[in-house]
Amino acid sequence: MRDIPFVTVDVFTDTRYAGNPLAVILDGRDLTDGQMQEIAAEFGYSETTFVLPPRDPANTAEVRIFTPVTEVPFAGHPNVGTGFVLGRLGQVFDRPTNPLMRVEEKAGLVEVELVEADGTVTGASIRAPGPLFVGSRVPPAELAPCVSLAEADIVTTRHEPVFASVGLKFIFAEVAGLEALGRATPRIEPLGTLHDAYAHEESDCAIFLYTWVGEDHVRARMFAPFDNVPEDPATGSASAALGAYLTTLETATPSRHLVVEQGVEMGRRSVIRVNVSTRGGIFEQVSVAGSCVEVMRGTISR
Repeated sequence: MRDIPFVTVDVFTDTRYAGNPLAVILDGRDLTDGQMQEIAAEFGYSETTFVLPPRDPANTAEVRIFTPVTEVPFAGHPNVGTGFVLGRLGQVFDRPTNPLMRVEEKAGLVEVELVEADGTVTGASIRAPGPLFVGSRVPPAELAPCVSLAEADIVTTRHEPVFASVGLKFIFAEVAGLEALGRATPRIEPLGTLHDAYAHEESDCAIFLYTWVGEDHVRARMFAPFDNVPEDPATGSASAALGAYLTTLETATPSRHLVVEQGVEMGRRSVIRVNVSTRGGIFEQVSVAGSCVEVMRGTISR
């Protein structure tokens, strides 16, 4: 029996007890899938990561990501936070970490680049592993009841509510201002109906609402009750997909820089920086970056 070290961090913030909390289990060897799920449920954060030796020695590590109820193939804040922790430690499984890490995940290979200030790791930037996927449109009349809003609160000037992903799928919808965003609350019964109606999307119907508060600056909220995450204070994977999708709606835009502010209504303000590049008007790649701060260190007893 051995004790397993862990570190918790707050991601997409430089202030403790803000941003999105993450538990990083530093050595997931010998843990079964069931044990990983139990540990993630015990922490109760939106995600917990487990670091394993890479399958390919050319890569830095394998990372598995669990919500309180299931494993997910990719997520933004777990990658940013895990990269920050490994960068601060300086090594993983007796191998030195580099400023650019390659992490194996269910969704593919994720590149993580450390962000430093005065020689100290302060955060990380990650490149999403998948291409932009755009799925079904969702009529505002179907989506609005799922988040306790009126159909008129959903803005369709740029786009209708839509499923999209660069590794993890969400429903994206623009709402008519901060007041409407603040009123949003998930409702399980209409969400269940929506889930059944769009079963072909193979999604848990996590909903990412946003509104513009400035040029290249949005305020957002994300609800994923079927993943036991009533609301998430920072969702890097959704922010990446939103930035990528919005870029495809514009013409002759080689790149987009988007600031996503999230978690304000929860008292855990997060700031996510999204950078999207295109080539010939076609989406090429997207990265998300943010600061992190360490909160706790400890061991899990087995």
